[in-house]
Amino acid sequence: MARTLHLNAFLYGVGHHEAAWRHPRTEPARLTDVRHYQRLAQIAERGKLDSVFLADGLALWGDVRHNALGGLEPLTLLSALAAVTERIGLIATVSTTYNEPFHVARKFASLDHISGGRAGWNIVTSAGEAEARNFGVERPAHADRYARAAEFLEVAGKLWDSWEDDAIVGDRLGGVYADTGKIHPIGHEGEHFRVAGALNTSRPPQGRPLLVQAGSSEDGKEFAARYAEAVFTAQQTFAEAREFYLDLKSRLARYGRGPGRLLVLPGISPVIGSTEREALLLEKELEELIIPAYGLSQLSTLVGIELTEDDLDRPLPEVGAETEGAQSRRALVVGLARRENLTVRRLLARLAGGRGHRVVAGTPEQIADELQAWFENGAADGFNVMPPLLPDGLADFVDHVVPVLRARGLFRSEYEGRTLREHYGLPRPASQFAGPPSRVPVAPAVRQGGGAARETAVAR
Repeated sequence: MARTLHLNAFLYGVGHHEAAWRHPRTEPARLTDVRHYQRLAQIAERGKLDSVFLADGLALWGDVRHNALGGLEPLTLLSALAAVTERIGLIATVSTTYNEPFHVARKFASLDHISGGRAGWNIVTSAGEAEARNFGVERPAHADRYARAAEFLEVAGKLWDSWEDDAIVGDRLGGVYADTGKIHPIGHEGEHFRVAGALNTSRPPQGRPLLVQAGSSEDGKEFAARYAEAVFTAQQTFAEAREFYLDLKSRLARYGRGPGRLLVLPGISPVIGSTEREALLLEKELEELIIPAYGLSQLSTLVGIELTEDDLDRPLPEVGAETEGAQSRRALVVGLARRENLTVRRLLARLAGGRGHRVVAGTPEQIADELQAWFENGAADGFNVMPPLLPDGLADFVDHVVPVLRARGLFRSEYEGRTLREHYGLPRPASQFAGPPSRVPVAPAVRQGGGAARETAVAR
């Protein structure tokens, strides 16, 4: 089969541009309106995109005075999106630093059941000091966060597997609902967690949700190579994206994984116009709505130095080399400023559109050219699409860019599967606890239920 693009819609409030809420084509009052997000999911499903994705953090980031912040908790919201969609995947961000494996495993198993096998988990380790303060603790060191995340994933995997696929018998005549020989207490005792198990939710339709990761530090890349099935990454140039792609894929063999078992999806924020001039005008409109004070606050937190309006027309000052925060994003932003010799003001404008992700302005054909070039030349398996305005930007992408990609044979016209794993071309994992046949004798006709079960009952 020909290799085709994978496209994920990153749903973020009323748009990914930090000034989106000030633009007349958005409605910031709908930030907590479930119908807004349901409409976005339906637009993405109309385009046959693989999935929608919700980011999340455990603190109030930035200055609410200058930006529309404070959305909905993603797992709760995705359950509402599952009810109004049929095929599109549903990916939520959940931290391994300030949660417990049992809670998270149960919630994702529930979402997978509710959606019929469409759940995905974007695994994060929570880099912010503000998040740590909300839980009354010191922020763990970068390496410690990833060590905890690795054990967290181990426990969650055991919990999802603690019910074998055929553990539920449903023998109403014999009075046996489940074969307890196929439900396994996990008895995990490790450095960070002690979990008895089993899970109190049966095995998810996908076996386990699709596992996604978004860190690009050395620890993050190694974690992704070992566990992740898709990676959301921020890359500014084709050369950097290709280097990242090849590096990440080269790490898979040491974990017994082939290159097709991990999809690399850089973020891209497409500013779309019917002409290039129209797209550039929209980009300029958004830039003029930027509030420098907000960007300065965000950038100061990221790079670890206090920036003021006096710095706006100067190059970014020198920053330290080490951080326990978001290492890869910090390196990307500092590298962008140095490589293009940007003033702080110009850097803020570049970051406002996609927070470090690549922004491309142009016609649908020009956007498709960019995606195709990265895809066909070893820099991406697909893209995490980040419209600057929502819902219009997503509708423009679905209605104008996706048809161009289809005409070039790069993207599907219809869904071929029903689960998120099927969309991504990934197998359903077997249970690690799968054992010998059931010890519970159950007649085949009774297992089937319905008319056959009733006929068996009459015969008895």
